[in-house]
Amino acid sequence: MAPLLQVQELVKSFDGVKALNRCSLQVSEGAITGLIGPNGAGKTTLFNVVTGFLKPTAGRIFFQGQRIEGLPPHRVFRKGVVRTFQVPRELKSMTVLENLMLVPSDQLGENLWGPWFLPILVRRQERAIQDKALEVLEFVNLYHLRHEFAGNLSSGQKKLLELARTLMCDPQMVLLDEPGAGVNPTLMKQLVASIEELCYEKGITFFIIEHDMDLVTRLCNPVIVLSEGEKIAEGEPEEIKADERVLEAYLGGQYR
Repeated sequence: MAPLLQVQELVKSFDGVKALNRCSLQVSEGAITGLIGPNGAGKTTLFNVVTGFLKPTAGRIFFQGQRIEGLPPHRVFRKGVVRTFQVPRELKSMTVLENLMLVPSDQLGENLWGPWFLPILVRRQERAIQDKALEVLEFVNLYHLRHEFAGNLSSGQKKLLELARTLMCDPQMVLLDEPGAGVNPTLMKQLVASIEELCYEKGITFFIIEHDMDLVTRLCNPVIVLSEGEKIAEGEPEEIKADERVLEAYLGGQYR
């Protein structure tokens, strides 16, 4: 499969400490790629740099063959790259449905003059956005909670809401930061099924940070391993489990 995302010699330093140290990797289009590594390996920093929340110290990032390093988050977002965060960032005092309806950009109702001079178009667009949001909520099995305040959801439901929000902008690639953290087994099965369907039937590429090796083994192929800001291994989950460098740097020998 062709690479959708390419990271070349990426460096990110904080006060002289390199969180990413000449990191190079690629994510193939149409795949669910896992990213693992010990705490402090640079995984979330990599996501932050790719999505524009941090500027790289050096190196290049290509998405669909175009350089995106250093672009602000909203420009990366418009290219079809979206992400979730390790701790969900839902708008607590708004409903689940409203959280989704806020996502699409360039809404006419957000323009000062739109409601005054284009009321019919504004209403038509809002209905289309609402219909899409309801469809997405049905897909992630949150439709029955559409009028619930987002702050009242369980941890697992908030992770599903995060995934649902990414789908409101028709992404080409979704970066998930620990989607399994705090999710009970029932909702985890639902989350995994949703990700697999979106990838294999809808063609959305996923790049996933995850510490749960059972989840990684079940969901991701290939798996990339970071340690001290560098890629030290890449391969199928079973190969990664048997890699001596990975066992030493991350897994601590639990699979020996």
